[in-house]
Formats: sequence, C-alpha cells, structure tokens
Amino acid sequence: MFMAAMEATVVATALPSVVADLNGLELYGWVTAAYLLSMTVTIPLWGKLSDQWGRKPTLLTGLAAFLLGSMGCALSGAMPVLIGARVIQGIGAGALQPIGLTVIGDLFTLEERSRIQGLFGAVWGFAGIAGPLIGGLIVHSLSWHWVFWINVAPCVLCAWLLLAFYAPERRQPLERHRFDVAGALLLTGAVLALLAGVSDFLPLLLLPLSAFLLLAFLRAEQRAAEPLLPLSLFRVPAISGSSLCCALMGASMMSLITYTPLFAQATRHVTPTEAGATIAPMLVGWPLASAISGRILPRIGYRILVRGGLTVVGLASLAICAVVAQDAPLGALRVTIFCFGVGMGLANTALIIAVQQSVDFGERGVATASTMFFRNVGGAVAVGALGVVLAHAVGPQVPADVLRRVLGPERGAGLDPALIASTSEALSHAMLPIFIACAALGVFVALTGWGFPQVSMEQARPTRT
Repeated sequence: MFMAAMEATVVATALPSVVADLNGLELYGWVTAAYLLSMTVTIPLWGKLSDQWGRKPTLLTGLAAFLLGSMGCALSGAMPVLIGARVIQGIGAGALQPIGLTVIGDLFTLEERSRIQGLFGAVWGFAGIAGPLIGGLIVHSLSWHWVFWINVAPCVLCAWLLLAFYAPERRQPLERHRFDVAGALLLTGAVLALLAGVSDFLPLLLLPLSAFLLLAFLRAEQRAAEPLLPLSLFRVPAISGSSLCCALMGASMMSLITYTPLFAQATRHVTPTEAGATIAPMLVGWPLASAISGRILPRIGYRILVRGGLTVVGLASLAICAVVAQDAPLGALRVTIFCFGVGMGLANTALIIAVQQSVDFGERGVATASTMFFRNVGGAVAVGALGVVLAHAVGPQVPADVLRRVLGPERGAGLDPALIASTSEALSHAMLPIFIACAALGVFVALTGWGFPQVSMEQARPTRT
C-alpha cells in the first residue's frame, strides 16, 4: 500500500528532470494521469476479483503487475514508453491499495479496525504526500530512473510476506462465479474517454462518448448476474455520500500534490528537493490526524469527523490560493499545506470504515474499492484538466527549449537572467488559475462533507469467513 500510494505522487518533483531528459512537455500531466487512470479503472475489477478469488491471490497478482511496470518505467528512454509503463504500474496499484484496506476490514472488529485503519490511513497519507519529497531527494542524489528502481526490493519482500504469513480465506470454487466482462469494458472505456476529453483531446467527440458509455455501463450492471459495481450499493447513503466526498477529495488533493512542487520549482527556482519540501508538512498533518481520527471514532462517530475534516480541507484550500496569489513566502504555503493534510487525515479513516460497516463480507472488497475508485477518478480528471489549463496559459510566451532548461536540473544555468525572470513571471501567472481551481474544489469538498449522512456505529457486519 505504501508503494502504490507513493508512486501516485513520487514523480511530481522528478517530472521537470524527466521532461528535460526525454522532452515532451505537452505530455507532462500524462505521466501522473496515466498511472492514476489505469489504477482507477482497474480498482473495481480488483475489488470484485477479491470477492471472488480471495484477497491473497488478488494481492499477489497485482504486486506482480506493479513490479513489472516499475521496471519498465526505470528503463524508459522516451516519454511515450514511460507513460505506457506507468499504465502497467497503475494496473498493479489498482489491487494493492483497496485490497490492503479490505483485508483490514476482514480481520478486525469495529473497535480494533478504527485504530488499525487509522494507522493504514496514516501510511497511505504519509506515502502519498512523501512522494514529492522522496522524488526530489532521489533526483538530487541519483537520477529520476531510481524513482522506479526503488520498488523492486519492497515488491519482493511484500510477496514473501504474503506467501508466508497470510492464510487465504475459504472460498467457493472460482467456476461458480461470472466475471462482468461487459461492465469492465464499458467502465474502462467511459473513464478513458472522460480523461482524454478533459485533457483537450477531441473533447467534442470523447466527452459525449464517455457519457454514452457510462449510460451503457449502468444498463449492463442492471442486467449482470454478478455486476462489477453493484448499483444497489449506491442506495446505501454511507456509500453514495462517501463516493461523492472521495471524488472531490481526490481532485483537490492530487491537484495540489502535482502542481505545488512545480509552482515552487518554476517560480522560486528551488531545487527538486526543496520543491518537494513544500508538500512535506502534510507528512505530519495527515498521519497525525488519521491516527487521532481512528482512536476517537468509536466515541464520537463518523459524521463529526467527516464534517470537521472536510471543512478544514475547504478552508485550507482557500488559504493556499491566497498565499499563491499574494506571492507569500514558502513558509506560509507550508503552514496551509499542513492544515490541508490535517483535514484529509480526519475525514479519510471515517469514510472508509463507514463504507465497510455498511456491507457484508461478500461485498466488502468491491465497496472498499468503489471509494478509492471515485477518489482516483476525481484525481485523474482534475490533474489532466488542469494540465490543459497550464499548457494554454503558458502558451507561446515561453519557448519549449527555454522552459525545459528552467525546469531541468541546471535550473536555467547559462541563460540570460532577464529571460529566466520573464519565464518565471509567465509561469507564475499561469499557475494562479490552477490554485484558484484547487480552492473551488476545496469549497465543494467542505459542502459535501456537511451533507454526509448519519451512520450508526452499531451497524456491524460479519467479518472474515
């Protein structure tokens, strides 16, 4: 779970160096979006397979795909190849995160689970937010290729731990299950078309196509014997409410994590390590709040944590936008980023456990996966769309070669200082709409938090069989 969460963001501070090495600024957002997209579209598939196959074989299969994709990324010599390898890596990550959380839901009672899920939420938050900092350290000390090579040893260790210590649950034979192939293909097509459309690739064609495929998917799920994403789940208020909250949380969080280091590196001329450090305060805020949330949840319930946490997210998003607009010191940006992490940590654990408490064992895998699916859809769409906004805002004002040299490891060495200054000013103006959009997303997050339904703490469901 740590590796999968980290890989969603570790390339944030490595991307300027990747662009300088491989070229292809127009594909900047796709290195992150391809990973998020492939992880997103496969999360429901892995969740359903874990309910049919069992957790252990699902985790091991996903781990193998993740390892293969990581090695492909490390060996990439061109941006399209890197993006293709990120797709494979994301497919594997689609199993690791949600099924890891599902296992916790299987093994522990509600009282135990709130503390353990708080710990796992802290791991997820720490890893996802540490990604830019880790990426910056690796690029500064080694090269961007090591951002992916570092996964090999942990993958092997994880596989050994699963094989040696995790006993598979008893299951009916696989032949008795029918996998929803039509639903999987339609959902994948709908999400692919959506991301491509919002990324300004044939939007007039692909956005309507996405809507059509989504309607076809809903129709197919109504007819399927074992639907990939049972629509009955979304008649449960906790699941529908969590899905909406998670979609907006993912959009807000991934946008900030992706574009804040770029803002610091492009406009303040800091090193990749220093750029990653702008996100580092979340490393304290998120895990601390997540651990506290897990411990107090049994006493105060889900709703207070969700409302309070997402209100903090909304206020922090507005503050981040104000800091950027006023060109305040990076120290002020770090304080607001810390507050954003606190809000996410408070709400995240409560949302996951509320979903798991609302379904029985046979649907826990797909229900847990659905919350992560919507969070990643939100993140992938937001990152892709904001990449288009950034590209159009920069436009022809900054030559591509100059931009690569300013963003590259040499940070504009050898260029005319006046040219560097004008490039930084153009990037600074281009980044402001990005943070305004992040602030708007934060406000919507807070509003959805206040609409989260009341969920009974006594609504316990059967555990592992």
